[in-house]
This record gives sequence, structure tokens and C-alpha cells, in this order.
Amino acid sequence: MKVIEKIQEATAANANRVVFSFEFFPPKTEDGVDNLFERMERMVAHNPAFCDITWGAGGSTADLTLEISNRMQNMVCVETMMHLTCTNMPVEKIDHALATIKSDGIQNVLALRGDPPHGQDKFVQVEGGFACGLDLVKHIRSKYGDYFGITVAGYPEGHPDVIQDGEAPLEAYQNELAYLKRKVDAGGDLIITQLFYDTDIFLKFVNDCRQIGITCPIVPGIMPINNYKGFLRMTGFCKTKIPPEIMAALDPIKDNEEAVRAYGIHLGTEMCKKILASGIKTLHLYTLNMEKSALAILMNLGLIEESKISRSLPWRRPANVSRVKEDVRPIFWANRPKSYISRTICWDQYPRGRWGDSRNASYGALSDYQFMRPRSRDKKLKEEWAVPLKNVEDIYEKFMNFCLGKLRSSLWSELDGLQPETKIINEQLGNINLKGFLTINSQPAVNGVQSDSPSVGWGGPGGYVYQKAYLEFFCSLEKLNVLVDKCKLFPFLTYMAVNKEGSWISNVNKTDVNAVTWGVFPAKEIIQPTVVDPASFIVWKDEAFEIWSRGWAKLYPEADPSRKLLEEVQSSYYLVSLVDNDYVHGDLFAVFRDI
Repeated sequence: MKVIEKIQEATAANANRVVFSFEFFPPKTEDGVDNLFERMERMVAHNPAFCDITWGAGGSTADLTLEISNRMQNMVCVETMMHLTCTNMPVEKIDHALATIKSDGIQNVLALRGDPPHGQDKFVQVEGGFACGLDLVKHIRSKYGDYFGITVAGYPEGHPDVIQDGEAPLEAYQNELAYLKRKVDAGGDLIITQLFYDTDIFLKFVNDCRQIGITCPIVPGIMPINNYKGFLRMTGFCKTKIPPEIMAALDPIKDNEEAVRAYGIHLGTEMCKKILASGIKTLHLYTLNMEKSALAILMNLGLIEESKISRSLPWRRPANVSRVKEDVRPIFWANRPKSYISRTICWDQYPRGRWGDSRNASYGALSDYQFMRPRSRDKKLKEEWAVPLKNVEDIYEKFMNFCLGKLRSSLWSELDGLQPETKIINEQLGNINLKGFLTINSQPAVNGVQSDSPSVGWGGPGGYVYQKAYLEFFCSLEKLNVLVDKCKLFPFLTYMAVNKEGSWISNVNKTDVNAVTWGVFPAKEIIQPTVVDPASFIVWKDEAFEIWSRGWAKLYPEADPSRKLLEEVQSSYYLVSLVDNDYVHGDLFAVFRDI
């Protein structure tokens, strides 16, 4: 979706609603990229309207920007705006970048001239390239029509190129305004400003823009002060005016990074308060890839609460324009959403419809991606899971400890630790794991809980959510046979079980689709975002079993007895999906008693 449309929708729904967004830049190392995405995940949980990523001029850095943009839009699932500059970019490279992000379902570009090439003082137009941001805006509009939402940069103090002795001459400033209007008239939908620390300068700039007929939203760029030297370096590079009271506050604490950060949060909060009081309801935070200051400012403004992270669905839909109608998923990938997106990335249509059949023949084959982890997560898994295993009871204990919160990582989950709803039933989960029912997915029964519940809520306030108790686990054939026999005493239970080779045991038809999560909201149809269906279960089981070997066993040396034990479990156990369809009076764990 175009950012301008998201802002217009938010304003139309509530004129006082504040829309905020974050900016990131491509890190220089692989570890830095891993850390950025972990940080980004936490920040995106607070529902920014969009996030943008700066352009890396040059071969590998530009490729990294494209890769990060794709992952932001499709894996982190946040509306993504990619910066694109003219620096070192002949038109064929610009078109390659635009075609790439269009194929990735990205609809937003921040069109910039860009900084001078590395080692040069002035911008140099590359042969076959563009001389300015206006040329880039015109090119995007002429070649791609209305597909892209185009954002342009505004400079409240004047462009750094025209600032002399700390100030832009009046004529140069007026020329900058006229040039900005030409960029908007050529196709710019939105203006994001250069950083500033004098709020009055920004408000005057907005007024000056309105006086010359610029009517599009003007979003203030706010850069929290995180450390003193970085602040001086950035403001020096951008030729940003620093009010004397800010320097007076910083000078006594400049060597105390914590105090500087606290002051930066205070200053950023006060700046934003003044901007919001003026009637502007958009904020863009330059994060410098750091989360604490940006989130603290938003908390101070009352725009987010750490304890109230809302979900529009139980899973996060990618911002990819081709997936906007996706509204239902199999529950099996609940803890591995990125893997699910990876395996459905090539779908040209998505399972839809209330109580519909969610089968699709186009799941992608398993690839190395499904078993790759960020370095920090890989280290945690090795610490917690790569320990000597003497017998199968040691495996039981590992699964039990995760369910009780004693381990932070799970090989079958891309998520961090136990989810809030799991904690509702974690003791029951711990008990059945110790009996050899090794759980990898679950949800408690919910009967009409308010949709803003912090543990099970989704869909926003004003509705009610429901879900059937669900368990997914591995167990031996012997234990499965006992369980199947006991299920005859519990008529509301439905189960599916399959081993690595595909041997099938079930009391449902292979075409049955069972809705296990749904919500009722004002002025909407019933929303049914999560289902259990046999066709998807068969697809999922390959991945679930593969984790035993490619996820866990590979943490040990090839001849290690622990590795051999895990491979034996993989080859002999069944994967079981169990649903209690009585979400009002049922007790899913009753079937495990006396086993």
C-alpha cells in the first residue's frame, strides 16, 4: 500500500490519530544485519505506518539495501519505503532497483539526489544518470505511472549545499522551496524533512510550503540524540542549526552517554509535543538503527505502550501488495511465520474465504532458508539444546523445560521464548511433555474474550475472539496408539497423525478444514484467520521432521550418540495435530491423564 494512502486513511478515520514511522540504514557486517532485524521486529510490533531503509550507493551496499527492503516488506511484514539516490546510478541501475522492489511487492520510494560520491565534496552526475531528485521523480512517474508512492525530501533550513555561515540566504531558501514544489508537482506524494532541532524553523518551513501551494503531508524527521559525538558529527554533516540552549544542556553531560541519551529522549519528546500541538499528526524517527530512544519518545507521547502491542491478526500479514487479501493460514506455521512466507512467496493467490478450503498446490520446496538462523539465535540454541542426550527421557526434559520457560529458544520456533497465550497452559504442557508428548505448537481454548486482551487478543478493540484448544506434538507409535484409543471417549476431539514416511492415522477426512481461531467485530463479517487442514499438515510435516536432523542433530559431531538418538526419534515418531472442538466446556488435556 502507498504510504500516502495509509496516512490519508488514518486521518479520515480519526483526525487526531498520530502516524509514526522509523528509518534504518544498511549495517556493514552480517552480524549487524542480524541484529538490525531482531531490533526491527521489536519496533515493528508497535505498528508504525511504515519503515524506510536508506540507499547504499555502490554495488554490494546497494544490493544489501534491496535485500533488506525485501525482507522488511515480506518477512518483517512492515510497509517499506526504500530510499533511491542518483549517486553513482546510471539509469539502468535505477531501473533495476525499481523493477526489483516492484517484483518484491514494494510500492514506496523516497527519491533523492543523494550525497556526493565517497571522497568528493560536491555531487557529480554520473554518465547516463540523473542530476537531481526532480529528474528521478519524473523518471519514476513516466516509467511506472501511479504504481509507486513517491516521497521527496524537504529541508527546513535549506539544502546543506546552499547553507553559508550556518544559514541559507533568503533567495537560496526561496529557490529551494520552489524546487520542492516542482518535485511535488512532478509526482511527489509526501515530503519527509531533513533532521532539525529548532522546532520553530520546521513550523515556519511548513507554513512557507503552504503559502506557495504545496498541499501534501509534510512529515517532520526527528533524530533523537543518542551520544554527543555522533550528534555533533551528524549536525555538522547536515549543517543543522543547534539552538544554544541545547548545547548548554549537553556540554556538562557530554561524557556521560546515559545522561546524553536521557536528555535526547526528553528533547525529542518536547519537540514532538510542540509539532503535534500545531496540528501536524505525522512523525518520522531517524533511529540510527537503535530502538530505545525512539520507542521511549513514543511512549512519553502516549502513542505506544510496551504492555499493549496490538495485532490485526494472530499472524502478521506481509506488506507485499500481492498479499493484501490474505486472511487465513494453517496453524502449523504459527511459530515459524517467516518459513511459511518463504514457502508461499511464489503464490499468485492466497487461501481465502470464511470456512474455505485452504489447500494450495504451490508450497515451495524446503530450502536452506528454513533452517538458517541469525547468529545470536544460533548461539542461544547451541547453549540450550546441544547438550549430551543419554536417552529419550533427556529429550522429554528439554521440551518440558522450554514449555515451563526455563529455556528461551526452541528449534521449532522462530519466535523468542514462550508466547503470552502459551503461558496460560504451560504447566499442562510441561506435564504431557514429560510423558513423551513433545509439543511444538499449542493454543488454549478461548470463548469470547475481548479482542484487546494482551494474551490472546487480535483485531483491535471492540470485538471478541474465540479459539479451540489445539496441540501439536511428536510421540512414539506406542503412545499414539494409546492416545487414539482414549480419544474414543472424547467425541469432540479430532486428530491427525503422520510419520516421516507419510503413514497416516486420523479420524477426519483428508479434505476437512477446521477453523480453530475466529473473531467477531463491529460491522464486519466473522474473521477466521487460522485453520487446521490435512493437506497443509502433510506439507508441514516434512519441515517439522527435518528440524530434528538439520536443526538439532547437526549441532552435534557426526558420530555423537546424541545425534544418533535424535535421528532415531525422527525416523520412528509421529507428528500429531489434536483439536478439541468443544471450546466452551472442553478439556483437551483430560485425554492425557493416566497415560
